Amino acid sequence: MDSDQPFEREKHVTYLQMMYQLLPHQYQTQEINRLTLAYFVVAGLDLLRSLDCIDKNAVADWVLSLQAHPRDCDEVNNGQFYGFCGSRSSQFNQDANETSNSSICNLASTYSALAILKIIGYGLSNVKSEWLLKSMRNLQQPDGSFMPIHTGAETDLRFIYCAAAICHMLGNWSGMDKEKAKEYIINCQSYDGGFGLTPGAESHGGAIYCGITSLRLMGFLEEDVLSKNVSSSIINVPMLLVWCLQRQAADGGFQGRPNKPSDTCYAFCMVVSANFQGTCQICITRTMGLQHSAFSKNLASVHSVLS
Repeated sequence: MDSDQPFEREKHVTYLQMMYQLLPHQYQTQEINRLTLAYFVVAGLDLLRSLDCIDKNAVADWVLSLQAHPRDCDEVNNGQFYGFCGSRSSQFNQDANETSNSSICNLASTYSALAILKIIGYGLSNVKSEWLLKSMRNLQQPDGSFMPIHTGAETDLRFIYCAAAICHMLGNWSGMDKEKAKEYIINCQSYDGGFGLTPGAESHGGAIYCGITSLRLMGFLEEDVLSKNVSSSIINVPMLLVWCLQRQAADGGFQGRPNKPSDTCYAFCMVVSANFQGTCQICITRTMGLQHSAFSKNLASVHSVLS
């Protein structure tokens, strides 16, 4: 893309309006994740200052209709999760012999639901947060990680992030054991300074975003940690900073892992993570055209200051 080409805001708004009205055929296989797709649409329109083109009350009503409700208070303790379903179709039980009133709710859809409501300025008083948070503890594992659904699935940093964001948005941390989650995140930091999705896994830009943001939301990581005493941090900040800065490619973008193409998704993950560490300006300077040799010298000076 030509760097001189203007950003065509109206075309983006039109595309998101189309997505708001109708799911294109290319996305129909993702119907079960419709709530997450709606989050991207609403968040995109908000960034483009165009939320006035959607019916916010209709959006709020639709989102709230996707929360599962137990039939009574005792049912909250049955091991299931009473969050939000990803779509209307996922609200219906697949098992004809299923007697529970619960549908398959998941952490990602619940995060998306609350984020949508926050973006459109809707209060969360109509969300059954007590049921949601109490049942969410059923998803946390003994090692501090989270499953996305109560029937069992993979556990990694993505779902700790969802859980932390849910608690943060609701202003109530009773839905998770923060100390256990913190230990799991710390164990995900690799020998090279990055974070894997699970302990021992390859360092990954998305995992770093989930881990660092979760620690920040839970209050375990200070903002602009570089201006503080980094030796007292619960993570290895100098190595993490170097890993993040080394992911910036010659085109100014960021790669999610070494030897991968740069990608806008990882530009978001890496710049946000760098911003928490107080180094966002280094990334911006590089993007604005800092020569590679100067960038290397800058990186070396950062190494020397932090070591």
